[in-house]
Amino acid sequence: MLIDLHTHTHPLSHDSLLSPDELIDAARAAGLDAVCLTEHDFFWDHAEAAALSNRHDFLVIPGIEVNTEDGHIVVFGLERFVYGMHRMHELARLAETAGAVMIAAHPYRRQLPWQLRHDSPSADRRSDWSGALDRAAANQAYQHVTAMESHNGRGSDRENAFSAELAARLNLPTTGSSDAHERKDVGRAATQFERKITNLEDLITELRAGRFSPAILRPTPTASDI
Repeated sequence: MLIDLHTHTHPLSHDSLLSPDELIDAARAAGLDAVCLTEHDFFWDHAEAAALSNRHDFLVIPGIEVNTEDGHIVVFGLERFVYGMHRMHELARLAETAGAVMIAAHPYRRQLPWQLRHDSPSADRRSDWSGALDRAAANQAYQHVTAMESHNGRGSDRENAFSAELAARLNLPTTGSSDAHERKDVGRAATQFERKITNLEDLITELRAGRFSPAILRPTPTASDI
């Protein structure tokens, strides 16, 4: 199954240009089997997500993207926002209590220097690249995640290469996601699951089991496309 684990819709994500209906139409057209609604610091009501899924006859799974002090974390298995979730140790505690799973989203952000984001580092910049990886690998948030997003559909090749190398250093399995904010984002990347997923509980089980891999469906955007 091809599932987009990381998407945003308007108005719950203020920076998205996609309505939920437009997202699902685009996902179906792109050949995806399901989408996850992961708004910024905002939970979908599970009944409303189920109604959306039924209306389109298309699997829709609710999650959230939490903006923590240590980076953005996609979470599946929590149902409401609790004050303090922006602190990673508190989010991890809540997730453990609820049996939720967490994925580190676009880990290149805040951690990869801007000048290294689009071009391969020159000889005198390779130490900067290595140093950025060292610092990112020391991020305590990654002790708590089940996987790392190695391919973000809105990231450059170099940004995603950084994420993939970081995941390899940390021995974390990797996912792909569109991080869609507008229609053109949908279908750039997703995650291929080995087994059929029919609901949130199945998704959590398969993420914990590691039976998935990132799927790059279209070329990454150039800087002018982002």
